[in-house]
Amino acid sequence: MSKTRPVNLDIKTIRLPITAIASILHRISAVIIWVGLGMALAAGYFSLQSNDNFDAVFGFITENFIGQFIVWGLLTAFGYYIVATLKHIIQDFGHFEELESGLMIARVAIGLGILLSIFSGVWVWL
Repeated sequence: MSKTRPVNLDIKTIRLPITAIASILHRISAVIIWVGLGMALAAGYFSLQSNDNFDAVFGFITENFIGQFIVWGLLTAFGYYIVATLKHIIQDFGHFEELESGLMIARVAIGLGILLSIFSGVWVWL
């Protein structure tokens, strides 16, 4: 092994490429969706117990800021997860695998995820 090889162990100076960021965000959105699925199942079970419980859950997600924030977060994670999954499927078919095109499709995926996040925020809060 060459002793002239540079060693960079300072985490603050390491910069991840946009393709790695897109992949990490895809995994994070999957975790958020799984946690949200558990919350949604619990809320669904609770809301089916009676009309009052349904009204309480419905009021929480439509009138309470925390409930609206949770719904927005789940919609944002789901939207980005769909976009990033489509990106991976396109790349699995052999398209956009080169460095330049891979960077471009990663930027497009993140941009579409941000756009879907904005649209879902407008839908939830307006």
